[in-house]
Amino acid sequence: MTDITAIDITAAGSFVLGGRTVNRMGYGAMQLAGPGVFGPPRDRAAALTVLREVVASGVNHIDTSDFYGPHVTNQLIREALYPYPDNLVIVTKVGAVRGEDASWNPAIAPADLTRAVHDNLRNLGVDALDVVNLRLMGRIHGPSEGSLEEPFAALAELKKQGLIRHLGLSNVTSAQVAEARGIAEVVCVQNMYNVVHREDDALIDQLEDMGIAYVPFFPLGGFTPLQSSTLLDVARGIGATPMQAALAWLLRRAPNILLIPGTSSLHHLRENLRAAELRLSDEAMARLDAIVEKNAH
Repeated sequence: MTDITAIDITAAGSFVLGGRTVNRMGYGAMQLAGPGVFGPPRDRAAALTVLREVVASGVNHIDTSDFYGPHVTNQLIREALYPYPDNLVIVTKVGAVRGEDASWNPAIAPADLTRAVHDNLRNLGVDALDVVNLRLMGRIHGPSEGSLEEPFAALAELKKQGLIRHLGLSNVTSAQVAEARGIAEVVCVQNMYNVVHREDDALIDQLEDMGIAYVPFFPLGGFTPLQSSTLLDVARGIGATPMQAALAWLLRRAPNILLIPGTSSLHHLRENLRAAELRLSDEAMARLDAIVEKNAH
């Protein structure tokens, strides 16, 4: 195994998530499941090895969900890491179920959410979940307006019962964040955002003022990796890969941004973690900021 001590993820700083300070470079477990985030991993032993190296590298924020697989990633996390380190924050999400055809189906009725929370508790092997995000389906990878009062109030009740420590939101609008905050404290928002897809620029700044973490999903483009000649050129200029430059841009974009890039590969994990050590110049930031303008037309 490579010398992981050579990677200093603390160089990217830290932020408070659910009352606990976490390193801004985290890890997303979604890609540990099988193709299409469905079924078991191609290589179970490799998945367990990746998770153990994640924690050994200093990552103390892991994102998961019981609908990844379903059940697969949570069971892998438990097998690899239980009993969990005292400083590890595991963030999960509820609001969907998987069909037998691998489809993603909304499940935000109070009974669905209660069942999902208990599934997460059982598969992670814990008595209380650190953070639970209400994941609205919206436009799948983008939010749509509408009240979230009933499902968020249901999660707030489970929090009162001691099954959840903190609540967050995923795939939501600014108005939905405001509505949720009127029901219970919100500690994080997880939406699609990266150097090319920038619809949440204003929301990120609002959340920073509130002390709320913003956790971009698909920070590297997700199932369609980011493609940009500017990104490639900037990366070459700092001796990095385009994906490392994209992560470094996110880290500099705002101090409340926490990263959860996912991978099932040890090599890619180490590449992602090394982005914590990169420093982009003002010129490089300006060039990357301009990418969105080219993609807006």
